[in-house]
Amino acid sequence: MDVEAERDGGSHGLAQVGASLRPGTRLQRVRSGHSYGFVLMLVMLSFAFIALAPGDDWAFATLVLIEAAILSVAIWTSGLVFGRFVIPIVLGIGAIAALAIVVDSSATTRGIVGGIETTFLIAACGVIVAGIWDQGEVNQQSVLGALSIYMAIGILFTVVYSVLAHVGEGPFFAQGNDGDGSTRLYFSFVTLATLGYGDYTAATDLGRMLAVVEALIGQLYLVTVVAVLVANLGRTRAPRP
Repeated sequence: MDVEAERDGGSHGLAQVGASLRPGTRLQRVRSGHSYGFVLMLVMLSFAFIALAPGDDWAFATLVLIEAAILSVAIWTSGLVFGRFVIPIVLGIGAIAALAIVVDSSATTRGIVGGIETTFLIAACGVIVAGIWDQGEVNQQSVLGALSIYMAIGILFTVVYSVLAHVGEGPFFAQGNDGDGSTRLYFSFVTLATLGYGDYTAATDLGRMLAVVEALIGQLYLVTVVAVLVANLGRTRAPRP
């Protein structure tokens, strides 16, 4: 009897461990007190900072730190099991990149740091997608996460345009200048929303190609991802057989 009870207790313990490792169980409990609203606020902060901050080195350094914070909070909110190990690494890389910009603001350094910023933002979008999928249902957090991704895409292309403006030969805009941060932000979100004012246009083939890609992403994202999420708000995803 004691042996059988011990065996049953061990099997029950293994079952509990297995259940805690399955997506949608322990991860949901870890994330239950977290909100993608924090991620969205940080993305909006980066939007406002780019629009208002001057083009000084400290501003570039601060933006890198904000983007590192976006990825870190996205990992924390999504409740990923590796978050406790990755978040310090992300913040450390962000701090090193920010320091590098302050020490050396050459075009090469800005290009490298721009690549780091791009990686942060792409990774943040991927982490948010993983977190939304793991929830198993479409809820308010899903919508906030989707909006965070949409805004992050606009910031991402702003960073890419800034890198091209700093490392490319000749002006980025056909109007004969590279524009400042707020101008490139304006160009990015006007393109993402497919408004097409035409007051600023990319001068190079690469810039025009990226603008077309951003416009397609923005249009398809709104009519597919956001529309599907809103239409299925409150519904639970059917479990896999």
